[in-house]
Amino acid sequence: MLKALGAVLVTAGVLYSAWSALSGRRLSRPPDNQNSPSLEPRGQGLKFLGLTRNIPAIVLIVVGGILLLYAD
Repeated sequence: MLKALGAVLVTAGVLYSAWSALSGRRLSRPPDNQNSPSLEPRGQGLKFLGLTRNIPAIVLIVVGGILLLYAD
């Protein structure tokens, strides 16, 4: 029973991390000029991978991993 809960927590952590990375910003917009090879906005950076935005997901993954490793 605890291993199933651990698997659910790990899965929920991964899904929450993906949702957190994709939400809150536009994924694409029309290019400013016709020579632009991509629809991605300029200067989006890697802030979506920051630790502070992903703390709940990391906690879920760690707790789920502990349950998977040590549950009987």
